[in-house]
Amino acid sequence: MSGFTLLVIIVVLAFAFDFINGFHDAANSIATIVSTKVLTPFQAVLWAAFFNVLAYAVFELHIADTIAKVVDTSHIDLYVILAGIIAAIIWNLLTWYLGIPSSSSHTLVGGFAGAAIAHAGWGVVHGEKILKIGAFIFLAPLLGMLMSYIISLLLLNILKKANPYRLEKYFKRVQLFSSALFSLGHGGNDAQKVMGIIAATLLVYFNGVDPSQVPTWAHITLVNGKIHAIPHWIVLGCYVAIGGGTLMGGWRIVKTMGSKITKLTPFEGVAAELAGASLLFGTEAAGIPVSTTHTITGAIMGVGLTKRLSAVRWGVTINLLWAWILTIPVSMALSAAIYYLFIFLHWAS
Repeated sequence: MSGFTLLVIIVVLAFAFDFINGFHDAANSIATIVSTKVLTPFQAVLWAAFFNVLAYAVFELHIADTIAKVVDTSHIDLYVILAGIIAAIIWNLLTWYLGIPSSSSHTLVGGFAGAAIAHAGWGVVHGEKILKIGAFIFLAPLLGMLMSYIISLLLLNILKKANPYRLEKYFKRVQLFSSALFSLGHGGNDAQKVMGIIAATLLVYFNGVDPSQVPTWAHITLVNGKIHAIPHWIVLGCYVAIGGGTLMGGWRIVKTMGSKITKLTPFEGVAAELAGASLLFGTEAAGIPVSTTHTITGAIMGVGLTKRLSAVRWGVTINLLWAWILTIPVSMALSAAIYYLFIFLHWAS
């Protein structure tokens, strides 16, 4: 298989992963607004998809830069990236089918790193980036829980003398704004991860080529060693793909996120989404890829805690935690196995 053909296959699969990410993680941004009946499921996915794509005009490429540098691109080949993407797609589809809100971010990182290690050993992985991403498996839901808990308490104290019926109607309107913010953060966070993988693919393909000889469609601008700009077709393609995937919905996971963790009201939906959006915007500015799944799950738990400890279904939460912990190592093992299969078939060396 020629190098260019392999490049095209990887880019197509990357867009496919982004599309799958959209319907896999659609529940993150619409579960609360659907469960509170502010919008119908169809209206909600249209709303979320629009703001997923709008993220194109809002965010810089900090997350893309981090993902592209999870491994040293000068020491891997295109088969490493291909194995990583295939593993990520398999795990995403499996967890979607089972209704488990796992992290597409960690699936992609685990797949990328696992195949790279199989190819060139542990030294090829930038350990500090993996550790930072891994730490937010725990920090994202905890911070989301804390922030939504604080937001809920503040709002409850400020509005304690207000008419409950009027508040319900008011928060149904406000939830349109809060869910839009979270969808914007979801698009900016998750689409950029795929941009990072495609950017890494181009860096590998044109490794050793004089930058002046790299065609415009593949030119990546680096400033102080960080990705500053990538071709517009990649950026726009990633945002459109994730928006299209969101339009497909992810109803199995919506059910888990919107009702199984805790029962939500519009007020609680607003608090959870504002907390989740704030965390996503902050981590994107810092270039830390976090899971939108982990973020909103923690935020939903936080609003549940304002009612009582037993309002959160901890059994469901523990099952989700196990899925989160296993995602990176399982994706690493799966992508390594796929890479070894490529070697067995004499595709890779």
